[in-house]
Amino acid sequence: MAVAMASSGTTLGLYTNLKAIDKHPIAKASLFTCSFGSDPVQGFCNFSKKRFPSSEARLLLQASPAAAVVQGESPQETEEVPIPKVIIDQDSDPNATLVEITFGDRLGALIDTMNALKNLGLNVVKANVYLDSSGKHNKFAITKVSTGRKVEDPELLETIRLTIINNLLEYHPESSSQLAMGAAFGVVQPSQPVDVDIATHIRVYDDSPERSLLQVETADRPGLLVDLVKIITDINIAVESGEFDTEGLLAKATFHVSYNGNAISKPLQQVLANSLRYYLRRPSTEEASF
Repeated sequence: MAVAMASSGTTLGLYTNLKAIDKHPIAKASLFTCSFGSDPVQGFCNFSKKRFPSSEARLLLQASPAAAVVQGESPQETEEVPIPKVIIDQDSDPNATLVEITFGDRLGALIDTMNALKNLGLNVVKANVYLDSSGKHNKFAITKVSTGRKVEDPELLETIRLTIINNLLEYHPESSSQLAMGAAFGVVQPSQPVDVDIATHIRVYDDSPERSLLQVETADRPGLLVDLVKIITDINIAVESGEFDTEGLLAKATFHVSYNGNAISKPLQQVLANSLRYYLRRPSTEEASF
């Protein structure tokens, strides 16, 4: 059963008070605000038309001072750096948002990450760790302190994602070579930036008579989750639930979407795909078209 990601009467401001980021990975003030209406056709968010200024978004993450002086040799420096993965799952549990973090076998108990999430007004209600061939998986469920329910606010979901990535950069500086945010704040920058045109893939197909499944893969950047939702809801498509994965330099989103309570028609699927491609392509391409 799909769990609607809509919320009402909520306003959350992000991306301000940047001078305080040294002490708090993510600041909660109001530079970019989001009001949530109750109309399901309009999706779960009424966004302002203002996009994230790149300079403001990039200031969200900052590697710790200690990370900048990693000069001594260590066993990890000679190993291949694993690809960090952060999964935010809104589908699997109707009562909680599931978060999974993987970085080979290098992650500890993530006490600092859990404390940072608690500072966002969240409860970590259960946690477990399991191992497989890809490494150690830290998985935990979170709810909002104020409601005891899962997180439904796309801005808060993005804040959770960036908070986790910020802590990865701080406590595992070697991860910066495998993260898009490492280009601005990491000790080791990614060796080869992702070509957005090549990396972007968009698929839409029917999941049931009542809804369709939208899959988006593209180069990661701060604010991407919020921007994707805005593009979708701007054409009156409702986002019911989904999953947002950060896999190294890439972001992979899966959304259950509908139009007037039905699966999206083929013409509207094409409109949605074209809108997303237009927005996600390189800014230089967009500027050159004028």
